[in-house]
Amino acid sequence: MSVWPQLRDSRLVRAGRAPGTVLRCGLMDTMLADLAVSVVLFFEQALDEDRLAAGLARALERVPVFAGRLRTVDGVLEVVCDDSGVPLTRYEVDGTLAGAMGRVTAAGAQLVDPVDAPAARTGGLPLLTVRLTRPSAGGTVLGCSWHHAVGDLQSFMLLLHAWSAAVEGEELPQVELIEDQDALLEEVLPAGDSGRPGFRLPAPAEAAVLAREVAAGPRANRTVQVYFGDAELDRMRREFATAAGRRLSTGDALLAHVATVIRALDDDREERRVTVPVNVRRPLGLPPGLVGNLLSEIHLPQRPQDGPAALAAALRTAVEDFTTRHLNLRANLAFLESLGRSRLRECVPLGFDPERRRFSFSNWSRFGAYRVSFQGHRPVFFSPTANYPLPWVCWTVEGFHGTGQLTTVVLPARLAARLRGTAGRAALHRYRDPADVLPAVAATVPKVL
Repeated sequence: MSVWPQLRDSRLVRAGRAPGTVLRCGLMDTMLADLAVSVVLFFEQALDEDRLAAGLARALERVPVFAGRLRTVDGVLEVVCDDSGVPLTRYEVDGTLAGAMGRVTAAGAQLVDPVDAPAARTGGLPLLTVRLTRPSAGGTVLGCSWHHAVGDLQSFMLLLHAWSAAVEGEELPQVELIEDQDALLEEVLPAGDSGRPGFRLPAPAEAAVLAREVAAGPRANRTVQVYFGDAELDRMRREFATAAGRRLSTGDALLAHVATVIRALDDDREERRVTVPVNVRRPLGLPPGLVGNLLSEIHLPQRPQDGPAALAAALRTAVEDFTTRHLNLRANLAFLESLGRSRLRECVPLGFDPERRRFSFSNWSRFGAYRVSFQGHRPVFFSPTANYPLPWVCWTVEGFHGTGQLTTVVLPARLAARLRGTAGRAALHRYRDPADVLPAVAATVPKVL
C-alpha cells in the first residue's frame, strides 16, 4: 500500500429533503465567513462507512444548515438550507493510528478536506466535508471541516451529537436555527454592554502587515501540542488558587500557566493582552441548541511581574462579571451600523494582533467531544488541525480518552522550538510528578509534549 492516502470511495450525503429555510447571517457569522474550522477524531476500531453515512443523513435532517449553501443578497450573507449535501470520502493509508495522531497539526497531514471558506461565500461549494482515513494497522480517523459562517464549535457539536445518536439509534438532540441572528440579539441583549467592539478597522499600513503575516504563516509558524494530566492540573489549580486567595477553575489556571511559560521562554517582559472567546448562550439565557456564532470575548492585560496566579484570578473575575463588563455584541452592532456592512471584510478581530503578540485562547472543553459514540466506540483522541498557522493562537480541549487537557498552540518557529526543548518541557510540566499515571496512548504519540 502506498504511504500516500489512496482514495477508495466518495459520495455526497444528503438528508433526502430540503426544508428551504433561509438564514440571514449575523454580524459574528459574517466576521468569520472567510474561515473554516477543522477537527479530527481518532477511533481505535474500524468504523462502518455505510452506517456513518446513513447516520449523517439523519443528522443533516435535524441540522440542515451544514448541508446547505451560502449566497449573498443585497450585501447580506445568507445560508440556504437546500440539502445540497456533504461530501464524504474514504481513504486508506499505510501506517498506524498513533502515527496519524502525531501529524494531526502538520502541514500536508491530509486528514481533512478543508472547506474553501472564501470561495464558498459565492455559493455552490459545501459548508461541511467529512473524510474517513483507515490506517493499514487499524483504526479510523474521522476528519471534519466546516464553514465558520455556519456556526461555532457548539453548533458543530450539535451536529456531531445528532450524528452519533442517529448511528446508535438514540434520540437526537434538540436544535434551533436562527433565521436572523442580529434580530435575535437585539431582543435578548442588555441595553448596555462594555461599549468596546470586538473588531477594528486597521489602517492601510497595518492591513498590509497583517496580510503578510497571513501569507507567511505556514513558513514562519509551528504548532505545538501539550498534554496535561489531571493530577498536574489539580496541583497547578490549587497552587494558583492559594496564591490568588480565591476559587479558580482548571481552565483559568491552565491558560495562565501556558501564557506565562511562553512569555518567559520568549524573554518577553512587556505588558501584553490576552483574548478569550466566550460562548454567550448561557450568559444570555439562550437555548444550548441554537446554531450560529454566538460568541463574544474577554480581553485582559497580562503583566509578567504579576505572575500566573494573578492572570488566572483576573480571568475568573472576568467570567463572573462577563455580561456587565465584557459583553460587546451591542457595541459590535453599533460599530457595524457606523461603518457599513460593505466594509466588514476590511475589519479584523481584536484578538488577531500578531505584531503585539496578543494571545487568543479558546477553551473547547466540556463540549462533549468524547461523548460521541459510533457503533459503540468512543474516540481516543480529538484535536483541532490548525489549518491557519497564525501565531499566538491557542485551543484547549480534553486529552486522550477525555482525560486531562490537550493544549494546541501556534507560535513563531523559533519560539515553538524552545517550547519543545528540554527547558520548555520542564517549564510546561513543572506540576507533573514522575509518579503520575498517564493514558497509555499518550506514550505512543511522542510529538505531543
